Amino acid sequence: MQPIEIYTSPLCGFCHAAKRLLAAKGTSFTEIDLARQPDRRAEMMQRAKGRRTVPQIFVGETHVGGCDELYALDRAGKLDALLKG
Repeated sequence: MQPIEIYTSPLCGFCHAAKRLLAAKGTSFTEIDLARQPDRRAEMMQRAKGRRTVPQIFVGETHVGGCDELYALDRAGKLDALLKG
């Protein structure tokens, strides 16, 4: 399995939905809570090519994007292959 990192904030419904999908896929992930670690927002924005919103999801070196993009990959049948590497 590829390492997964997800930048989140605690009140974000899209963050919770993305984490639910990843958990349903049986994956483990590293959550970076920007409310607790606000200094990491600049890191997220650099990695996400300027995107400011959460969640921002990374699978290995691949920037998936946000919750909508994660679910779109799943609907297209491409998420499982990406997670496996």
